[in-house]
Amino acid sequence: MRIAYVCADPGVPVLGRKGCSIHVQEIIRAFQAHGARVDLFAMSRGGIPAADLGKAVLYQIGVSPTGTAGEREAEAYKANSCLKTMLQREGPFNLVYERYSLWSYAGMEYARDTRTPGVLEVNAPLIEEQATHRVLVNRALAEDVAARVFSAARAIIAVSREVASYLDRYEAARGRVRVVPNGVNAGRFREDTRPSLPARPGVFTVGFVGTLKPWHGLPVLVKAFALFHKRHPGTRLLIVGDGTGRDHLLEELSAHGLIKCTHRTGAVPPEDVPGLLASMDVAVCPYQQQDFYFSPLKVYEYMAAGLPVVTSGIGQLEELVENHATGLVVPPDDITALAEALSRLLVDPELRKKLGQAGRAAVLRDHTWNGIAGKILDIAGIDPVKIKAGAEVTYGKA
Repeated sequence: MRIAYVCADPGVPVLGRKGCSIHVQEIIRAFQAHGARVDLFAMSRGGIPAADLGKAVLYQIGVSPTGTAGEREAEAYKANSCLKTMLQREGPFNLVYERYSLWSYAGMEYARDTRTPGVLEVNAPLIEEQATHRVLVNRALAEDVAARVFSAARAIIAVSREVASYLDRYEAARGRVRVVPNGVNAGRFREDTRPSLPARPGVFTVGFVGTLKPWHGLPVLVKAFALFHKRHPGTRLLIVGDGTGRDHLLEELSAHGLIKCTHRTGAVPPEDVPGLLASMDVAVCPYQQQDFYFSPLKVYEYMAAGLPVVTSGIGQLEELVENHATGLVVPPDDITALAEALSRLLVDPELRKKLGQAGRAAVLRDHTWNGIAGKILDIAGIDPVKIKAGAEVTYGKA
């Protein structure tokens, strides 16, 4: 079975450490676990492949665009010609699977024209994101690309109900959208994982993992932890990750007198995350009130690690985390409620154990990447058992 995985987004380094990068890598691993040879067609590389991705072949779609915003858009759009040529040269495939990006349509149109199952994964309302948080010069062209790629795909996967609702605005997408949330690699999070950054004896650790960006709710976490730490001095805050909000985070920690009781790791490779999660007593996902369409990888990983989770009651998180059963859910932006939830977990180790075990069982039952890959193949109408697996190949670059 041969699968062409297409990621033409220059902002997604497919071999990097960003959450989107990990998402790409885990889907590839899961496809491989189902017996597929995966050919990866990507705009941005971002690193070297992990050993277990060595059977995938990476083809570079041109180079990452440079210049002004308008020039970058035009260059990314022109890459469709390069991608089409590559797919025609390297095919045929049993499946073309593409991570939706603003300017790419050639993958799904190749699939349609060759009568190959084509599945498009949509992780966010990219046009709205680009226009709101970055720069979008040629919105009309981005809308045209969206209509083309949605129309050409045999099936469209949305990672949340909110993304599915966004897709319903496009006539070309209606009737072919399936919601398939993100997941976790169960093998990465063993119950016997040793803490890589243990606290001093008797110190209770509240943890956060993720990119330091405004919408992740770190100001709420800092304020809530300040209340919590005032009541319970024997506590520390462990923040794993880096990003554009680093300076603001430091200002907030300093303003609340939390520098000495906070440990910041900065960006870490994925293989370091399990040991850092094992160093926490509770993990927090403090998203603020917003137009929430995410399917946060961090929450699946928290739960797979057996950690009790405190999360905002927003979007998909209200479906994933059942309050008082697989975690604690608090209202977005409610600093007091978050601090009280942390206090409750500190004083009740049995509750921590109960929530952690239930959360781990839930994600390992319903949200593994291997299970997700099986759903994708089923949506595409592919039965791996009936397709002879391709020969193993050595990692390379065209």
